[in-house]
Formats: sequence, C-alpha cells, structure tokens
Amino acid sequence: MKTSKDTGTGRRPGGRRLVVSVVASAVVVASAFTVTAWQKDDGKADSAKGDAVRTATAVVTRSDLSNARTLDGNLGYGRATTVKGGRPGLITWLPPTGATVKRGEPLYRVDNVPVPVFYGGTPLYRTLEARGTTGPDVKTVADNLRELGYDIGAQPAAGTWVTPEPATSEPVPSGTSSAVPASSAAPSPSATPVQVKRGDAVLTAALVAAVKRWQTATGMPATGVLGAGDIAVLSGAVRVDGVQAQLADAADGTLMTVTSTTKSVTVPVDPDEAGSMKRGDAVTVTLPDDSTARGTITAVGATVRTGDASSGDDTAGQPRLTVGIALRDTAAVRGLNSAPVRVRFTSETHKGVLTVPVGALLALREGGYGVQLPSGRLVAVKTGMFSKGLVEVSGAGISAGTKVVTTS
Repeated sequence: MKTSKDTGTGRRPGGRRLVVSVVASAVVVASAFTVTAWQKDDGKADSAKGDAVRTATAVVTRSDLSNARTLDGNLGYGRATTVKGGRPGLITWLPPTGATVKRGEPLYRVDNVPVPVFYGGTPLYRTLEARGTTGPDVKTVADNLRELGYDIGAQPAAGTWVTPEPATSEPVPSGTSSAVPASSAAPSPSATPVQVKRGDAVLTAALVAAVKRWQTATGMPATGVLGAGDIAVLSGAVRVDGVQAQLADAADGTLMTVTSTTKSVTVPVDPDEAGSMKRGDAVTVTLPDDSTARGTITAVGATVRTGDASSGDDTAGQPRLTVGIALRDTAAVRGLNSAPVRVRFTSETHKGVLTVPVGALLALREGGYGVQLPSGRLVAVKTGMFSKGLVEVSGAGISAGTKVVTTS
C-alpha cells in the first residue's frame, strides 16, 4: 500500500506550522480508510481490498477556507499610568475612581487650586514667564489653549530668531522686535537669541494674555505664569483607575493611576505566532456570555515579556508579545469594565475555492491525490488549504456540484 504524503498548503505564514500536524493526522486517518482504492488499468477503482470500508457520497462545494486560532485575552482599559504631583502643597480634592477627565478639566486640586489636564507629549519642565521663551513645552500650552477656544495670536514661524525678554520686563507688544526674521542680521552680541525650531512655540504677549484669561476662567491666580506642576500633561482623556493619595497628603508624590477611556483587548502571544498578525487585521472576540464582538488589531508589541508565574495560567514563565485590539462593537461591552475573553485570529483565507471532505482524498499509486466519483472513476486533484475537516481541491473534471465518494 502506498504511503500518502501531504502536499497541502495549510500553514500559518510567518509563524509556526500550527496546522501541519493536524493536516497530517487528518490525511493519515483519511488514507487509512480510502488509500486502498487504487486505479486499475481501466480507470476504475479497485475495491477488492476495501469491501469493509463504509463509504458515502459528498458534493464538491465552493466556499471560503481559513486558518484560524483562538487565544485567551483580557478586556479592559489598557495599561495604567501613574500620575505624580509636580509642586509643593497639600491635596485638597481628588476625583473618584472611574471618573473621566478631559482637556481643561481639573485632575486634582492643590491648596484648593485646580490642576487641569492638557493633552500633549511634553510636560512643563520649567516656569513659563519670560516673553520669548521658546520650546515644546510652550507649544503644549499654545495648542491646548487654542483647542479650548482661546485666541493666542500669531506664532513666529520656524527659523525665526527670538530674543527672550527678562521676566520682569513689560510685556512686548505682538509683532515688535522680540521676533527677528531669520533672513535678517542676527541680534547684537549682548542678547541671547534663540531660533524657533519645528515643533516649538514662543511665549508671545498674545499667548500670555490668553493664559491669564484661561487662569481666570478656571479659578487659578491670573498671573500669566505657569509652573511645572500647574497642569497635568497627558496623552489624552483619561479614566481614573485608582487613587493612591488621600486628602491633606503632600502634592508632590504619587497621586493616582489612570488609563485610556476606551475599552480594548490585550492578548499575550507566542513570538513565533505573532508574525502572521498585522495591524488592521479583523478578529472576533468572544465575551464571557458567549456573545461576540468584532475587533481590529491596533498594535503588535515588539518587547518580549515573560508571563507572571504567580498568575497560574498555562503561559506563566513563557515569553510573550502583547497584541492590542480595538473593539468595533462597543455596545457589546458596555456593561463590562474587565473580563477574560477569547480572540479568534485568522491568519490566511482562501475565498471561493472548491472543497471536499478530507475523507474523500485518495493517495494515488503514481503519487499525489485523487477523488473517486460514484461511477468508480478516479480523478487526480491538487490539494490546497486544509481547514475544519475540509480540503481545497482543483483539477480537470472537478467543479461545484460534483459528487465524490468519502468515508462515512
């Protein structure tokens, strides 16, 4: 009896051959029943050795096949970030756990003065007081005040020379010599000019005036000066995950942890399997009540971490990458803050291909595979993807609706 060999393409590109063993087992099982149906000289099947095999017929169908894997994940608000205070004083107000804080809203109060949230990537790292001060921290202030609806005036373009004024000087009117065009002569040696870089902003008189108006509206002293701890610069709106500080605690310590306001799913993945997962790929998330929600891969981590051995799960101590998933169906998780979920990843899909049950495959004596028609004639086929007991086939004489013999 001729040994069958797998010529299918059922594998996961870029990762482990997850389905090779499954496919091989399926083909061996199928061959154990059907490999005895070899072709005779007259093109008919020789069933002398297969009288005890129970057979049935199946219809060749056209359908979609895909290789998929389901992994365990966690629904939540993402990784928590620690918020620390940046100025001396005592905490006089803290938000409740679960609260959402947006741009311009107070995250906490120090000595009964609000510390509002600004969005950005550069926090205030110095006192912003002197006209002409230039830097990315000034841009954080300018961008947020503009988004909050304040008129900040025109900003000097990148490449412009700006001479910072002493902090105690009178405000410099907008458009005066505090900004010298880069094409003109450099300022006198006694000055300390700086050139505006791309991504910077300048503390102009108009911007200082906007700061004062905003301070008045938010209940802060209207000085036009901002210190390093006067605002909390975060990447966006946040949800208060937990509060560590208490009222009357010193304001320059750890205060709370915050997360994103959007629920998402994280999945720890074997690094070998992550190669077939790409940003933008669609996934299906199964929730604890067995309902499903659609999702999209938003990030595939580049840092390998070892699972926590104290967690008790099967992956403890094994290297893992974290895959992030955004949910399209947010209504499905409205009542959940956190939960274990199952995520179905599809690594490869063949659409509109001809399929037959794996049990219909015959290992031909001359090599390759074939299927047997009810008349007994064998038709050679080329195999493709194997998935869920079906195999992709193609070949002359095979089309949708063709009946073939299969094991029952």
